[in-house]
Amino acid sequence: MDLRRLSIFLEVIDQGSFTAAADVIGCSQPAVSQAMHELERELGTPLFHRIGRRIRPTPAGVALVGPARRLRHDVELGRAAVRAVAGLEEGRLDLACLPTLAAAPLAPLVGRFHQSYPRLVVTLAAPEDTDELLDLVRTGRAEIGIVDNVPATDLVTQAMGRQDFLVVSPPGSSPESTLTLEDISARSFVASPRGTSSRRLLDDALASVGVTARVGVEAIQREALLPLILAGAGTGLLPRPLAEHAALLGCTVATLSPPIYREFSLVHRDGPLTPAAQVFTALARESVDDERRVTSLSSS
Repeated sequence: MDLRRLSIFLEVIDQGSFTAAADVIGCSQPAVSQAMHELERELGTPLFHRIGRRIRPTPAGVALVGPARRLRHDVELGRAAVRAVAGLEEGRLDLACLPTLAAAPLAPLVGRFHQSYPRLVVTLAAPEDTDELLDLVRTGRAEIGIVDNVPATDLVTQAMGRQDFLVVSPPGSSPESTLTLEDISARSFVASPRGTSSRRLLDDALASVGVTARVGVEAIQREALLPLILAGAGTGLLPRPLAEHAALLGCTVATLSPPIYREFSLVHRDGPLTPAAQVFTALARESVDDERRVTSLSSS
């Protein structure tokens, strides 16, 4: 099978139409349509249902997606190995990260990576939840994912540390350095929807003391959580880096006793990594080692 046609096929799948795929690729819609007709003729079966201007993959089209992605990845692996000889001067690294892990640990890692390899392009997917992130890694749309610790025996995992969550209240709230779960059980929360990783932390923690979280505002757009708290819409449970930023903006921030936290890991498929991904995973290991040394020194 022609790699160019397979790449066009995947772009059609990802974009949902021949026209949108043509815009992304930078060619004409008839050229995309012709390439797909040629691929279907080569395979001897239709790959798409054409419904007016919309398309849907046939069962054969669905079956082709996984192998096509793996083939494209393997070709990129070969190209990247050659580029590695020239010092990683071009190429790309596809990452996926839960939104609440983006500020830390992802942002510092990407910063260090980009400073060392400024000509490599980093693309960052923002899946809605853990299952979507793992699916991105399994299907090859992301080579590396950063996610809370979950059973994923089909993927390689590298423990990275833990993320603490703090209680963030609107400006003007009574200052309290430490709160218990009972203290916050009656508060009205601004929270992400049920099923998200951060919402599960809140629900599970309060369930441990026999109560249910009172959610006054449920925000699908997680970037709206802090602005909503600043506007007085309720209390939030935010990762420490975001909570510390909230404190600078005037919010009242308190730790929890017992603490609420989650452990997180770097994940990738079991197989050869592109040179860019190898460098990134090495940076992640170094950051874990640095954190452990700092923790050891501070406790001694």
